[in-house]
Amino acid sequence: MNLLARRDPLAALGRLLGSVEAVRNGRALFALLLTFSTAGLLLAMAGASLARDDGLWTVLQAGAALTVAFYGSNATGLLLMDQARGLPVREVADAFQHALRSAHRLLVVVVLVSLLVAALVAAVSAGLFVARLPVAGPFVFALVVPAGVLLLGLGALVLAGVVGPLAAPAVWSGRSVRSTLRLLFVQARERLLFMALLMSALGALTAAVAALSTFVVVTGGRIVAALAVLVTGVDVPAQQLMAGLFGFGLRSLGPAGAPVTQTPHGVGALVGGGMVFVLALVVPGLVYLRGVCALYLSVAEDDEPTDMPV
Repeated sequence: MNLLARRDPLAALGRLLGSVEAVRNGRALFALLLTFSTAGLLLAMAGASLARDDGLWTVLQAGAALTVAFYGSNATGLLLMDQARGLPVREVADAFQHALRSAHRLLVVVVLVSLLVAALVAAVSAGLFVARLPVAGPFVFALVVPAGVLLLGLGALVLAGVVGPLAAPAVWSGRSVRSTLRLLFVQARERLLFMALLMSALGALTAAVAALSTFVVVTGGRIVAALAVLVTGVDVPAQQLMAGLFGFGLRSLGPAGAPVTQTPHGVGALVGGGMVFVLALVVPGLVYLRGVCALYLSVAEDDEPTDMPV
């Protein structure tokens, strides 16, 4: 794609709409399903440890859940980047291995950007502290207020519209930390509004996909709940059948006052519903990850796409 095509907003928007094709990437779907299922299991284990007041295991299991979610999401992003570039999609095992070797770059970028944000907040805080002076304080305050509003507001927009959607795909494409930071700086300086609008479009697209997923889950769940009672004759409350579709378990239903039956069919309803719940989360997640790949390729496809060390 030449430079003119990359800078065409309609071409970028069309590429973004093509992100719905992510649901056809079977390897990425499997990778994200595996990631969400494993991370969810570890979080459930952490919750059980917390209920037993076992602080050490709670921290270890929660940390393991975050680690699995981070590297699993990066592996899925690599698979979706292959699809977005029109390349043969690599094997899932290869994607996880590559994520283990390269995802640390994203962590370094996040840390450096966080330090920059902290410095910006500290500068505004210092100006507000100087505004406490009895004589010059009101004049300093009159200057710090508009400057702080603009700096912090624009900083938040840069984080949401540039850093959020571009940092991870830049690493997935093989950029080094320095190259990724340079890309973020150039896009924030030259195309902040364009990127923010594209990110808004991606958010709307992801929300629409999530709404469709919710419609499928709710509609199918109500029909299956009615058929389960009529056909199989199981004495399971319909509310319990539906609760599993939204990630609830027996432990969370009881305190909420929902009717619960701990029969094998009742537990099976929650387990099966939990599988549907994970799938409903994965679909919009795939679309979002594929969308940020499309955003990256729309603005930086021709710039240093090779794998480089830190």
